[in-house]
Amino acid sequence: MKRGKVFVCFVAVGLLPLISFAQIKHHKKNNMEQSTPDHKLIIYQLLPRLFGNTKNVNKTNGSIEENGVGKLNDINDKALHEIKKMGFTYVWYTGVIEHATMTDYSAQGIKADDPDIVKGRAGSPYAIKDYYDIDPDLAVDVKNRIGEYEELIKRTHSNGLKVLMDLVPNHVARTYASDVKPAGVRDFGQDDDHSKAFSATNDFYYMPGQPFTVPGGYNPGGDEFKSPLKDGKFDETPAKATGNDVFSASPSINDWFETMKLNYGVDYMDHRCSHFDPIPPLWNKVYDILKYWTAKGVDGFRCDMVEMVPIEFWGWVIPKMKAEHPGIVFIGEAYDKGKYNDYIFKGHFDYLYDKVGLYDTVRNLTRNDYHTNTWGINAVWNHDSKGIDEHMLRFMENHDEQRIASPDFAGNPWLAVPGMIITATLNTGPVMIYFGQEVGEPGAGSEGFSGNDGRTSIFDYWGVPEHQKWINGGAYDGGRLSDDQKKLRGFYSSLLNAVNHSEAIKAGEFYELMMANEHQPGFDTKMYIYLRYTNNQRILVITNFNRDARTISVKLPDDLLHKLNLNGSKQFKDLLSGINYNTNDIKKGVEVTVRASSGLMLEF
Repeated sequence: MKRGKVFVCFVAVGLLPLISFAQIKHHKKNNMEQSTPDHKLIIYQLLPRLFGNTKNVNKTNGSIEENGVGKLNDINDKALHEIKKMGFTYVWYTGVIEHATMTDYSAQGIKADDPDIVKGRAGSPYAIKDYYDIDPDLAVDVKNRIGEYEELIKRTHSNGLKVLMDLVPNHVARTYASDVKPAGVRDFGQDDDHSKAFSATNDFYYMPGQPFTVPGGYNPGGDEFKSPLKDGKFDETPAKATGNDVFSASPSINDWFETMKLNYGVDYMDHRCSHFDPIPPLWNKVYDILKYWTAKGVDGFRCDMVEMVPIEFWGWVIPKMKAEHPGIVFIGEAYDKGKYNDYIFKGHFDYLYDKVGLYDTVRNLTRNDYHTNTWGINAVWNHDSKGIDEHMLRFMENHDEQRIASPDFAGNPWLAVPGMIITATLNTGPVMIYFGQEVGEPGAGSEGFSGNDGRTSIFDYWGVPEHQKWINGGAYDGGRLSDDQKKLRGFYSSLLNAVNHSEAIKAGEFYELMMANEHQPGFDTKMYIYLRYTNNQRILVITNFNRDARTISVKLPDDLLHKLNLNGSKQFKDLLSGINYNTNDIKKGVEVTVRASSGLMLEF
């Protein structure tokens, strides 16, 4: 993928003159330039461990033999063809790198992990055990696990899709040790001086003279799980700092106790004093890992908890990677709105999570929170991410969040329709769907380490029941879906294909139409209305979060009509339903009825 010009522009609320994105960038701090891919990323996130699993036993704390596991080979040409057909352009393969687990692969030459420092029978995919290896759970032939991933990358590309994978730069499993690293690579901690709590040349932080203590009350794998290593102890002396910045030999059960924090040259015990000259050894080690996977064909990285890693590192490593691979994409999981600009313009990330902005606002609207109205969406793009909105990755589900169909969120997947339309079309930045979302998977059940919390577990072996109906025993044809689920999947397909094939959505400008219509009969603040447009295409987006239908005559303001040279009669076609709407005089508006919890994308 070539990197090129950014075509998006954003405007202030109301009837202010349209401003080009180039003008906005001109006034940015230090006039720093940042390019984005010349098309809109449409991402399908899936966990291979769960995606292809057809077993439906779903025993709490079940083993791999009892509950089953998906394989990389399950993601075959048919599955990828169907993903591509839905409109996706990227697949994020979550949890493919080898991580700590309670499943014993010592017979295959892989050292067993101590269950006292593993979360869940399958283990957390964010407790990496070997950055150069692939999770053996995912392989049909464990000895060929890296080869099977390489084949999946090739298979993904041959189906017209690009590959994203995780980079977990802040922490690793307490049992981290690479047994397949390339020749000449020094392992994390291999050259550390354990007598020093901090050294810029150490890869970890230490508590000299203090042994690590497993948190009290942890019962790994539940009562049924037996292992000679399950004794409430783990031999680590001196203890290393825990991944969530806990500098204690005795982290709590609520900490990321199964992980060790990596040291990028920040002395947390001395007022976070930085030591970046010379560059700490860890920087080059992580750079080598990125090069290793990129050489295998990976097209981009979703980087975990980027704010826990110094921005100076990102500002160093991402330009190096982009110089070697101009099309590579970096997505940062970030939550501090006050730092977004820094991570885009100093850290050089292409995109950041928009969890605390649009996600939170749309979630509240979807839940019919009476305190929330759609003016909050204006606050997201006009304040929280002003000037960088095209760099925000939007979603309504991912592996960390509750399923829309769960009672903890909305309880009904159809209630997400207006929010998903906005999530997908508000700007040119990426939109992401989590596997199972498109068929209304509710994330029900207490899987093990993950309780009954409305999320699909990332820690446990499990089948994903509604998704399995689409898998249909490996046919990937939706043969067991209900009519309602087929319609829901049809909505997602229509939406994503409309996005994928619409110049106005992928590269067009934005004009907010709330103030122009706030006095129209039928309007209320649970509706959100805007125009996306280029010289060749205009799409009027009208969404309704109300639990009842609304009829409104949507008007375009005079300055917009003049700019776009619009007059006379017009025909509008809804890209989601195919229904046509007409107006004899566009200056008087177009009358539409928007069903409850629904929306329109009117092309004209």
